[in-house]
Amino acid sequence: MELEAVGDLALHIILSKLGPENVGRVACVSKKLQLSASEDPLWSKFCSDELAYKRWREAFRKYPWPLVKRVKRCWDKIEDWLSTNFPEAKATLRRGASEADLHEAEEVLKVQLPLPTRILYRFHDGQEITDDEPTARTGSPAGSLGLIGGYAFDGHRVNVYLLPLSQVVLETSHIVRHLGFVATSQIIVVASSCSIREKLFFLNCRNGQLYVGTRNLPTEGEMMPCVPNGPLKPVCDLNDDQKQDGMLLWLEEHGRRLQSGIIKVREEGKLRSISQYPEEPPLCTSATTNGIMVRGSAVFVPELTTPQKDEEKYLFSYSIRMSLLPEGCFLNGNHFTSCQLQWRHWIIPANDAVVDGVDGEGVIGEFPLPRAGDKEFVYESCSYQSSSRGSIEGSFTFVPGRLTEPKGRPFRVKVARIPFELPEYIF
Repeated sequence: MELEAVGDLALHIILSKLGPENVGRVACVSKKLQLSASEDPLWSKFCSDELAYKRWREAFRKYPWPLVKRVKRCWDKIEDWLSTNFPEAKATLRRGASEADLHEAEEVLKVQLPLPTRILYRFHDGQEITDDEPTARTGSPAGSLGLIGGYAFDGHRVNVYLLPLSQVVLETSHIVRHLGFVATSQIIVVASSCSIREKLFFLNCRNGQLYVGTRNLPTEGEMMPCVPNGPLKPVCDLNDDQKQDGMLLWLEEHGRRLQSGIIKVREEGKLRSISQYPEEPPLCTSATTNGIMVRGSAVFVPELTTPQKDEEKYLFSYSIRMSLLPEGCFLNGNHFTSCQLQWRHWIIPANDAVVDGVDGEGVIGEFPLPRAGDKEFVYESCSYQSSSRGSIEGSFTFVPGRLTEPKGRPFRVKVARIPFELPEYIF
């Protein structure tokens, strides 16, 4: 048999993956497999695994088991992705909170946490925030290891962390004192950014909705919901396994976006962080003209949005990535290995009408010079919209060769329409 021809070490590894019941079946096949299946180290592992599982099951015995398994699947997806793509961020995940930790936090905050959020914290008590990765309220430099990630444009850099229970208590107490929230509001801070203008996420323990603060948060306490209201079932009944609150739905959607490649890790020099700018269609659009590819996508920026204003209510940041394909630029039968951007032209429509147009030299003060096969040149900017739906599109004018040494006539490169839409899930 092929299995009998496998070396001892490889056979031990294979058997250890089968589990005790299947190993018992394998032992009946031949004398050699019986000997291998009877080894003490193999069954010591099985017993150890079984004991660990029983202890784990015991730790969650008070919670509905289907809900525990759902929360575990949520964390497993996120952790698996982090292990492969962003291990330094995975290292910041704290060990799960104990029941005593949860009870103490609830006592201090005078809230009863929704069941899904309690279980989420039992698996991981937020992220370990060190002096290098501080909370926004300290005013320290922004970090990059936030589990939710963020975006950067025009000097505004956001990176969102999940807060540990101890920080939830501190941040919530700060909000109650300084923003005029009443202590009985049942709202707690669960995630925060590292930025000059703080981005805060709040969980309403009464209705289960997750909210994010707008520009008017400090003056009017204004917030926007982060997940659809329809699926919310936040009741704290320990006997109900159908509960799902905003926190669980939010993290499940975040895990889906990570696993599907919609969002990815972005590298800026030695700085790595999760970027919320979408990387896959239809949220990321692309167009190629004469060998120059331009990709673009946008994110909604709630912390700088003012929904109550008549104009410039909603802020969107867009990311543009441009590159010259490895085969270079072909123009009028001529081949070029580099082209330099000279001019930009933007059309910004909203509600089926053009609300703005921009013509100018270069982009963000630069004149990118993509060369065949080089990495993308990436830049970000922003646009205010009076409506929650809009877009930006236009073109770039490039010169073959360099601006100082043109090798042909200027030509236009299309920028496909980039949608601006208020998303169902806000991160």
